Amino acid sequence: LTTAQVAALTTAQVASLGSADLNALSTYQFAALASSQVAALTTAQAAGLESADLAALGTAQVAALSTGGIAALDSADFEALSTAQLAALTTAQVVAIATAAVAALATADIAALTTAQAAALLTSQLGALTSAQFPALTSAQVQALTTAQVASLATDDLNALATGQFAVLTTAQVAALTSTQAAGLETADLAALTTAQLPALATTSVAALGADQAAALTTAQVPALTTAQLGALTSDAL
Repeated sequence: LTTAQVAALTTAQVASLGSADLNALSTYQFAALASSQVAALTTAQAAGLESADLAALGTAQVAALSTGGIAALDSADFEALSTAQLAALTTAQVVAIATAAVAALATADIAALTTAQAAALLTSQLGALTSAQFPALTSAQVQALTTAQVASLATDDLNALATGQFAVLTTAQVAALTSTQAAGLETADLAALTTAQLPALATTSVAALGADQAAALTTAQVPALTTAQLGALTSDAL
């Protein structure tokens, strides 16, 4: 089939093809599919696609894949996608990515996600990220996380962030930190909080701070604590 003939196939014809038939197409033939044809691919067809064919798709074609098709892709498929292709995914598609595939994303892929995509990640997907992937998040992506996402992060995930990333958290995000998260924070991260961020810590979180953490607060930070926060500090922390 010529690329023109491939492009002329109806969506019904494309949806009727077996995985072996699709994989028999060259990458050039596969790349000739229209976005509407790509959208017609079934979950079973997407699951059987060769990584090289996926890599041959344009950004508009990738964005046309159904959420079911995205969910059927494995780690090797996502490793084959370029950062431009990943950035072209819709938020609905991002939500559909399997947690195992999220955990396999390269750090460059993580950094390429848009702020809208980062904010769309499910808490289970964020939980699948490794300590090597978290530092790849840009400051803009960190700030784009919802308070629910921040509150869902494990202490190890928070501590995987660089102090520069931790320092860009919004006051709403700082306020969302749980007492369990606060108790496990590294002293360097606490010391990186600005005098505008620190008063946002919930009193329950302040009460969870240990002596080492309280001692790490700078002379500029201590006066920024509210009276309620000062009253919440435990005797060990004072």
